[in-house]
Amino acid sequence: MTRHYSRRDFLSRLAFSGSSAEAHNHKTLVCVFLRGGADTLNMYIPYANDDYYKLRPNIAIKPPAGNAADKERAIKINDTYALHPMLAPLLPIYEEGRMAIVQAVGTDNTSGSHFACQDQMEHGEACGKSLGGGWLGRHLASRSADRQTPLSAVAIGTALPEALRGAPAASVLNSIDELKLQAPAGDTSTIARALAKLYDTEVDLLASPGRITLDLLSRVERMQNTPYKAAHGAIYPDNSFATGLREVARLIKGKVGLEVASVDLGGWDTHFFQGGATGLQAANIEQLAQGLAAFDTDLGGARAGVTTLVITEFGRRTYENSSMGTDHGRGFAILAIGDRICGGQVHGNLPPLNRGAEIDILGPSGLQIAFDYRSVLSEVLVRALDNHRLDLVFPDFQPQEVGLVKRSVA
Repeated sequence: MTRHYSRRDFLSRLAFSGSSAEAHNHKTLVCVFLRGGADTLNMYIPYANDDYYKLRPNIAIKPPAGNAADKERAIKINDTYALHPMLAPLLPIYEEGRMAIVQAVGTDNTSGSHFACQDQMEHGEACGKSLGGGWLGRHLASRSADRQTPLSAVAIGTALPEALRGAPAASVLNSIDELKLQAPAGDTSTIARALAKLYDTEVDLLASPGRITLDLLSRVERMQNTPYKAAHGAIYPDNSFATGLREVARLIKGKVGLEVASVDLGGWDTHFFQGGATGLQAANIEQLAQGLAAFDTDLGGARAGVTTLVITEFGRRTYENSSMGTDHGRGFAILAIGDRICGGQVHGNLPPLNRGAEIDILGPSGLQIAFDYRSVLSEVLVRALDNHRLDLVFPDFQPQEVGLVKRSVA
């Protein structure tokens, strides 16, 4: 449903101080959350590990077989790992050195609760601690005021994710077309001209932000009046995830000051009949890969400033259950795409898959955690987004070196 705002509502959402949206629209983080606890062991397959096949006799992905394309077999990326066959659209990005995987990431939360683990990760907290707002909200709040625009933070969907709580400005929408300035007979140009005249003075303290507001309004209206066409031959699949990424690409290329975008993809809680190369999870992986590949292609030259992070709240058990699915586990793998990413590799070592009689609170063989999730997020913030105020984003946390993001060259 199209959202309409009164002039006051619209201006309250758009009013801000600082320089133009275009001047600071050069680095954007796109955070994709796989809700439900994705089984990343069946996405980035440790095909060289015999225990993987012993523990998953029905759902394991067949190992690569030479260079032959086979939709039933994993796609080799090195001597240890292979991609799920449905991740084939992302292989060129990996081979270009712009995509990487971080293995054995997780939280210190042992509850096995979707809600508790998602909530903790989105707030950027340690288990049992409470920080104000979400980690993305604190990131944006830590930036100088002249970097903020009304569309600095956008969540694709119908509800503001916890990660964006506390952001100076955040919009929730399915499409930029939902933003409408309510006007008689739909004539927004008359209101825009009146506002321009109102703000056309150096004496008025609102003059500068007012002009910036009008500039942004003009950009939004041009976007709304121009049918969007994906560039460079990109083809977005007809599903809500891909449509959301298409909208993010539209905002980035529209130069409206987008710094953070949040997009969800649900359906990863695969306790029953998970499948392997085909089946329930494979369909989700296909959506993910096709959407990300189209997004990357569509961005073209604009992708130089874009970093995409794919996370989930926890991984699955290393072994399949009696229902040919996987139950809640611990560690998982993070996927990252971008020019600042140290790509073409998997960061971190694979923990032992078969822990024998060792039992943890979730049962045997939850993947052991090597990297606190905040270490990955911290590295992305500092090295990809130039935020050096981690004390404000993740207070009292000392990140590990992950090696996922390139260091800036002075």
